[in-house]
Amino acid sequence: MKPKSLTTLAALVVIGIGGFMAGRNSSAPSSDSASAASSGPSQGRPDRSAARDSATEAARKTRTEREAKTSAADRLAKLEAIIRGENPLERNRALLALIDQLGPGEFEDAVARFRSLGITEERSAEYALLLSAWAQADPLSALAYAEENTRGDFASSTILTTWASTDPDAAIRWATANHQGDGANPYLPGIIRGLASTDPARATELLASMPKSNERGEGLDFMLPHLLQQGPEATKAWIAAIQDDSLRNGAMLRTAETLADADPAGTSAWLLANPGPAAQRRLDNVYRIWAKQDQRAALSSFNSLPAGEDRSNALRGVISDAAMKNPQAAAALMDRYPNDVTDRMVESFVWYSFGSDPAVAINAIGRMADQAQRDRIFRRTFNYWSERDPAAASAWAAQNPGAANSLPAR
Repeated sequence: MKPKSLTTLAALVVIGIGGFMAGRNSSAPSSDSASAASSGPSQGRPDRSAARDSATEAARKTRTEREAKTSAADRLAKLEAIIRGENPLERNRALLALIDQLGPGEFEDAVARFRSLGITEERSAEYALLLSAWAQADPLSALAYAEENTRGDFASSTILTTWASTDPDAAIRWATANHQGDGANPYLPGIIRGLASTDPARATELLASMPKSNERGEGLDFMLPHLLQQGPEATKAWIAAIQDDSLRNGAMLRTAETLADADPAGTSAWLLANPGPAAQRRLDNVYRIWAKQDQRAALSSFNSLPAGEDRSNALRGVISDAAMKNPQAAAALMDRYPNDVTDRMVESFVWYSFGSDPAVAINAIGRMADQAQRDRIFRRTFNYWSERDPAAASAWAAQNPGAANSLPAR
């Protein structure tokens, strides 16, 4: 009970002081008494000091645990507020600051709270930050959670990327031990991404060990950006050293697409010097980009090529670019080089020119040699034209009798 007045409080203080002084003035205990006092409490009397200390420690521990739980709950609430924010720069700054406050045992709850918001795709960058931080603190727990609670490979791949950058041997052991079946190991692409910048030789070794698969293609996609940072020639040299034909062609396909924007002439020369599936599939795209930048130079290069598939592919690229700008000029180019025109080139011309000049596009279909393919392309194009502009399509059909069944003979 609290004292009711200052007089009462003063009286209590005086009594306390008097008791303290009386104790000091009393005679000292005998040696036996001193010995008994020094050896501890007398038999049958509780150690009130020890009990009090124990109670104090228990209370402190309970208070600490309660505060820790409160702090953890506060951090989860703050995490949710951060993720729901609309400014990406502020989100990332705040999230990094919050991550620094998380203990190793708090990441699971943080990731679970993040995922419960249902916006992992919209906030994939922040999700990756959270997973990467967990991987640095406890990769095994992070992977166990990802395997049990997530679908797809985003979470496990992100975790393995971080782990491989700090302890590749451990990450590879885990990936090997947890892969089942004879197909490509789905955990290796993430490890390759983690090694690509720090140990490209080992990343290449892992990539080459994989069978042809979507997983190997994913690993290659992770690998190439780091190689391209070293320059086009270094990347080409890396590709040339690949022994697996399929992997080498896949690398050429992806690299040619990237290099063409900066150097279409050099990229076309590289493809022509390395004939194969990559050159057949990318040469037209490279020449299309080249023609967009400098049609005269692209045509000059095309004219220097001998007759054959490469020459036709090069012309298809030039025609495709011209068809988007001026369908009639593109049709004139096909008239100029009739021996190099292929069905595939005509199909590309129709695709690129129909939007601006449907009549010119549909008239060109008659150039196709394969009748079944020609009729199929015509029906599809004419039906779309009829839906888009029925009056113009009907007028064209009226001027071209028999168009409903096949194209008129040229």
